[in-house]
Amino acid sequence: MDLAPTKPPLNMPAEVLATLAELSEEINSSLDLDEVLRKTASLVKRMIDYEIFGVMLLDESTQRLYHRFTIGYGEEASKDWQIPIGQGITGTAAATRRAVRVPDVREDPRYINIIDSVRSELVIPLIVKGQSIGVLDIQSTQVDYFTRDQQSILTLMASRLAVAIENARLFERVRSQADTLLVLNEVAREANSILDVEEVLRRAAELVKRVIDYQILGILLYDERTNVFRHRLDVKYGQSAQGKLRVSANEGIVGAAVSSGQPVRVPDVTLDARYIMVNPETRSELAIPLIHKGRVVGVLDLESPQTNYFTEDHVQTLTILAAHLAVSLENARLYEKLARDEARMERELTAAQRLQNALLRPVPSIDFGLDIAARILSAREVCGDLYDFLSYGTQQLGVALGDVSGKGSAAALYGAVATGILRSLSPHKLQPAELLRQLNQLVCDRRIEGRYMTICFATWQKGRRKLRVANAGQTYPFLWKDGRVEHIKLNGFPIGIFDDVTYDEWSVTLNPGDILVFYSDGLTEASSRDGKLFGAARLKTLIGENTHLSSAELADRMLEAVQEFTQGGAITDDRTLVVMKVK
Repeated sequence: MDLAPTKPPLNMPAEVLATLAELSEEINSSLDLDEVLRKTASLVKRMIDYEIFGVMLLDESTQRLYHRFTIGYGEEASKDWQIPIGQGITGTAAATRRAVRVPDVREDPRYINIIDSVRSELVIPLIVKGQSIGVLDIQSTQVDYFTRDQQSILTLMASRLAVAIENARLFERVRSQADTLLVLNEVAREANSILDVEEVLRRAAELVKRVIDYQILGILLYDERTNVFRHRLDVKYGQSAQGKLRVSANEGIVGAAVSSGQPVRVPDVTLDARYIMVNPETRSELAIPLIHKGRVVGVLDLESPQTNYFTEDHVQTLTILAAHLAVSLENARLYEKLARDEARMERELTAAQRLQNALLRPVPSIDFGLDIAARILSAREVCGDLYDFLSYGTQQLGVALGDVSGKGSAAALYGAVATGILRSLSPHKLQPAELLRQLNQLVCDRRIEGRYMTICFATWQKGRRKLRVANAGQTYPFLWKDGRVEHIKLNGFPIGIFDDVTYDEWSVTLNPGDILVFYSDGLTEASSRDGKLFGAARLKTLIGENTHLSSAELADRMLEAVQEFTQGGAITDDRTLVVMKVK
């Protein structure tokens, strides 16, 4: 819109020319886009006393304008607001490549209301080589605030600003490409030098971060035993963790990347039927298959809380990086497999298994008013799980179930040491919270790097029928009482990591027929052939449906149900149970 001015034109053309010259000098002296826009805002302010200032740039892939620099906008509006080309006053200016001056936005149907107090607006397109790359937008809370002369001045400024923006963006692109080449070169150099899968994964997360400022990253690797892709690393907002989720080869966006062998970029996951919600904040996703010798061995999966976050440049860069990463991971996995095979051939394993079985105490022969059953199924020759019974005389019994980190002989030996310490505390007849505190202190005195143990401990007083429970990071036990099965939700740090840890304790009086079930995560995390987990919910239902059984019958029924669920698949994690039913 081009209306007659309501204010006199600037009567100092020399000052205007001087300011334009200064603008050209200032914005051309820097290739930092943020610095260019800050200087522009300051110089425009000297000639036009705006209240709201914004520079919106065009995203060519989505054909939407987004705020690159603002003054006077709310934080959320400036960050999230995007306007399609041709819509609104700003979109109209960008599409027509002509300035738009609106005396009263309330009378213009094109106006998109972001700030209620705005009354007039002046939008100047930023044009380079005949193409709009964005707009310069100033607004006022006064009606008919901007003049024809101000429009002319701002148009002259915008022509200089557009060139400076394009130069700065070109510099950013070249610098980004240079950084990308350095990262890719670094990946290539490291591809054959790291032989530890976890180290490869950690390094990969660091290298990808240098290329893309992601918020959520997951690396999934193919598990031949279960025929699923399992999360081996999850990084969320800078915090990394060992992933436990499993995805089949035809499930979700990750499955689409696996089945096609091609990158899958989803600008808005809410519009894609393939999307499976794992992180509620996710809005866009990019899945890159890791291909080694024509076979998909994993997936690099990135997510963002912003729509349209990932670009074709990201796809190209990550595809190259993924090829190097696939080689590195396969080398490391091959080395790990050889190491595992060699360890499994150790002649002492059979003897270690016999020794471990001898260390497991049988169910107490003394009548503590409980029907007790204990079961343990090892994933290997020796087991990282343990259970134990501590007799505190004829009226009180201590019960423990634990899980040592890792597997194999080292985990079994660590568990044997912990069991010995646990039994050494038995004469003191400690209640659960205090026993775990002292056990943790004694284990920390013998700390082994990278090893720890989760354990749940309870004491039972026969006469009072009182149960006390404390937990050091172990799975929550189930309690069937008053016709309901519920978790006993107690948290606590695992044993052997931090000194001077204290634990919470919970107590309850039990009645005849009440059932307490301790179990290791080997039951709940057992997976079917299609990658689904058995889960705590199935275990809870199973207990509730079989409360009429004896403890031994119930324990065997739970283990049978897990085995049926896995369709006879190999045990990948130790499965341990202690079931106690009040007589």
